[in-house]
Formats: sequence, structure tokens, C-alpha cells
Amino acid sequence: QTVMADAFAANACNKVNDLSLPELYKHLASTGLVKRLLELARDEDLGEQGDVTCKVTLEESKDIETKIVSREQLVVSGLAIIPDAIEIFAPGVMATTKAEDGAFVEKGTTLVVLKGPSHEMLRLERTVLNLMSRMSGIATRVRDYHQAILTAAGKDCKAKLLDTRKTTPGLRVVEKYAVRCGGGYCHRLGLHDAVLIKDNHLSGLSPPQVAEMVLKASKERDALVKKGLEIKFFEVEVDTLEQLDAVLSLPTGAVDIILCDNFNCEMLSQAVQKRDVSGKPILLEASGGVNIKTIGAIACTGVDRISVGGLTHQATSIDLGLDAA
Repeated sequence: QTVMADAFAANACNKVNDLSLPELYKHLASTGLVKRLLELARDEDLGEQGDVTCKVTLEESKDIETKIVSREQLVVSGLAIIPDAIEIFAPGVMATTKAEDGAFVEKGTTLVVLKGPSHEMLRLERTVLNLMSRMSGIATRVRDYHQAILTAAGKDCKAKLLDTRKTTPGLRVVEKYAVRCGGGYCHRLGLHDAVLIKDNHLSGLSPPQVAEMVLKASKERDALVKKGLEIKFFEVEVDTLEQLDAVLSLPTGAVDIILCDNFNCEMLSQAVQKRDVSGKPILLEASGGVNIKTIGAIACTGVDRISVGGLTHQATSIDLGLDAA
């Protein structure tokens, strides 16, 4: 990697990656998407009639104490969402966290203690367990991928592990938060915050035509930024070394990141060499077909970023339980 590429990395990555986990959750929640998610979860569970089981048992609500416990090793994610869930589902419940998001914990670890009215606790438990199980599953999977990178390339490896837009509709902000909890980084949050020109945009174009189209789009980006639009980075996907050469030929500053789609390791090493020889402060990202078995070798090629859709869309939920405290 060139010195220029290293220095440029912080600016080319999404700004949310500079935030601590508490700051990141606050930022994501400020979009209103977490509240909308929780309100939808409330409405689909309670409907218009509320918890009819509690109504027919005729039991009065009484104060109880419960705890959420890990049923297996995991990376914790989702504790940050509990106060917002309590506000919507169970305003009489109090939560005391016993762990932190991002922590790796053993089976049987108490993550949070909940105290409050039993009827409210019953309304709250399933949504919180569902979300934390999903988020912790993602965070744990990300940790496994990150460990695979470190095992193959060493602790000084600069390749960053990123997510993609392959998230569950409605859950994107919490799933991306979970990626950060596992030690990964957020790619663009959506179509709204960064430019990524993909193969569908470039279909049928020769390498010179690709360069021409990308340069024109880069100038349009500059014009939009001058009008006040915030565009975090400008990225172009290539699927051949000839396309890579074409994009590298563009003026400095036209492109921030080049995504090398489905390149094998030999091609990725060549791409890194070409970038370094060019002297351009451009980051190289590997993507396409990356899995836990191949990511280590990919990291060793010298690329700056590796994006993996499977961090989210192939993750499985972790087993958590709500027990009497």
C-alpha cells in the first residue's frame, strides 16, 4: 500500500466508522428508523387488542425481575436498543446492563437485568430477544471473519472488513450497528449517502468508455456537493484489469475507491501493484464470492477493503434466553 492510500483511508471510508459504538447507535437512531422498527414490532405483536393471554388469565401485573442470558459464546450486540424498546413496549421496566455491546462473552453470561411489571415484561421480551439474537449472530459472524483475516495476514494487516446493502429490509441500521459490534466497518448506509457505480451502470461499455462515463459522473458529483449534498465517497466497480487501468488513468480525486469484483488473488495482487505504480490515492476493495475460507488469502494481496454480503444475509441468530433473576 502507498503512503497516500494509507493517509486517504480515513476520509474515503464512511464517516460513521469514526464513531464509538454509543455514538454510532445514537446517530443511527436519530434517523427515526429504529423507532419505526420498534413501533412496527409492537403493532404486529400487540395489534389493536393487546396481549389477550394476559387478559384471560386475569392475573394482576406484579413486579418481577428477569435477566437476558447468553446460551452460547457470542459477541454482544443490541443492548443499545433496549432503552428505546422499553419506551415503546414497557415504560415501567428498568434495565441494568451487565455487559457491553461488542464484548465477547461465554455461555451463561448475564447481559442485562430487567425489573418491572410482569405484563409489560411479557410485551417486551420477545421483540428484544429477537433483535438481540439477530444482531449478536451478525456480530459473532463478523468476529469470525475478522479472526480469519488476522490468522492469515497478521495483526498488522490493513484490510478493513466491510458489510454491504445485503441486509434485511427494515433492519439495516441495526444490522450495520451489529457489524461494528463485531469489529467490522460500515459500507455506505444506502443509495443516499455515497456513489457506487456498478457493472449494471457500465454494461456494454469498453474500458475507454468506462473512463469517460466515470469522469462525467465524478464532475456531476462535484456539482452536487457544491449545492450542499453530502456524498461520503465515490466508488467504481470493475470486473477486469483493463477496466481498472481505465479508471486509474483518470485525474487524481475523480475516484476514491475501486471495487474489484470477483477478482482472484492473482488479479487482486496485480491490481494493488497497478494502483501503487499509478501513485493515485485510491483505495482498492475486493468483493464478490468472499467467504470465511477465502478471506485470509484475499487480505494477503494488499487490498485496503474487503466487503462481504454474507456478514448479514448469511448470519444466523444466536440463542439468548430470558430467565428469572
